[in-house]
Amino acid sequence: MSETPDSLIPYDEIVQEALRAVVGRVLGQVEASGGMLPGQHHFYITFRTGAPGVSIPNRLKERFPDEMTIVLQNKFWDLKVEEEGFSVGLNFNQVPSTLIIPFRAITAFVDPAVDFGLQFQAADDLDDETHEDAENDSSVIDGETSDKPAVERSDDGSNVVTVDFGRKK
Repeated sequence: MSETPDSLIPYDEIVQEALRAVVGRVLGQVEASGGMLPGQHHFYITFRTGAPGVSIPNRLKERFPDEMTIVLQNKFWDLKVEEEGFSVGLNFNQVPSTLIIPFRAITAFVDPAVDFGLQFQAADDLDDETHEDAENDSSVIDGETSDKPAVERSDDGSNVVTVDFGRKK
């Protein structure tokens, strides 16, 4: 059997960039509405704390050196969305904090109110590390990695899309 040639078009990067734009557009709509989430919508956003451009307080970086999940639901403020990322104010153990998160640092975005989620996994992020949840004065979920094929809808009928691009070694 012949090997599939490596693509000269970076499809994986193009798809991930487009899917991360979904996160930016959704957060931009929340910002435009004055920071009010419509209906029962709320977001779990998992991101790599050590990614370039991420700015979080040192106490959070020490507690979550690799990855953390934040919740945007009732207690957040100053949501500002720009082309490359967003900033938001959250409480952690009743201590106000401002986080700056580039879209490229996001590994998962979930809106459980409508059973929608996106999971991002670049080729160099294929480790199966686990992480602690952020506990930003709300309930949080685990950010999980997936061994599923490139794009797959879940069997339970939910709208979770997993993007997993592995490269041949």
